[in-house]
Amino acid sequence: MITWIIIIVVIALIAIIYMTQFNGLVKMRTYVEESWSQIDVQLKRRNDLIPNLINTTKGYAKYEQETLARVVGLRNQMTEIPAGDRQKTMEVSNQLSGSLKSLFAVAENYPDLKANTQFTQLMEELSNTENKIAYSRQLYNSSVANLNMKIQSFPSNIVAGIHHFKQSDYLQVPEEEKETPKVNFDDDFKGFDK
Repeated sequence: MITWIIIIVVIALIAIIYMTQFNGLVKMRTYVEESWSQIDVQLKRRNDLIPNLINTTKGYAKYEQETLARVVGLRNQMTEIPAGDRQKTMEVSNQLSGSLKSLFAVAENYPDLKANTQFTQLMEELSNTENKIAYSRQLYNSSVANLNMKIQSFPSNIVAGIHHFKQSDYLQVPEEEKETPKVNFDDDFKGFDK
């Protein structure tokens, strides 16, 4: 009789541990998906703001068509990337961020454009959105780290293997953004070189 009680208690304990580990894995996977969703929302917001910025800029920066075309082209490319291709999405997003920086630099040459309140508001909104994208990327990578640790840790690695939980990939910083900018302090200070 005592042997059966011990066996039942051990089986119940194993079942509780199993369910706890499975639910923890599902929870971590859901956090990863939710954090990617936050990135997606911010990318959509940025894509919605860009046409307004381009239209506002066109009237002032008539000679900067190449920069405007590059921004529009990358924005259109962003909308055509399949939903599941996260790495490609972030790759094009990084290129778009760089092009937007170029567009903001172009605005420095046009005082009337810089004085335009609509342009200023759009630049501020885009800047805030870029910050939110950066924060969302950090949240995503943190969620991925938690999921990957849980998949690799005992006893959840057993449950993960049984239910085919896969590790997620981190979002990587492009190599060109890792480079240290060169500072030029000659007699005619020109600022930063790339």
